[in-house]
Amino acid sequence: MSIIYKICDAAIWEEAREKGVFAGAGIDLADGFIHFSTASQVAETARRHFRQQTNLVLVAVETDGLDIIWEPSRGGDLFPHLYTELPVSSAISVTPLACDADGVPIPDGGYPDR
Repeated sequence: MSIIYKICDAAIWEEAREKGVFAGAGIDLADGFIHFSTASQVAETARRHFRQQTNLVLVAVETDGLDIIWEPSRGGDLFPHLYTELPVSSAISVTPLACDADGVPIPDGGYPDR
């Protein structure tokens, strides 16, 4: 079992949950694929791309059965991307995020270690 993470607006995730699929949001739609992060990447993703944003959730996704493509991005690190809609049934948890004192959204208890 391998888990990857998606940070997104809670309202967009709720809409996806009602439809049964998540097509992405913002940069995902512009780039033509859904951006994900690994456990070791997600805290930095939050810091770089979601600072001062509210009403966010952290979606943990089980990759079994998904056609995840690993591609280089930030600093040459490989990031998981999905070039199709995500079935919401692949989500194993959805955790609300709140901004810390620096405006970085974090889940209660912090991000996963790895």
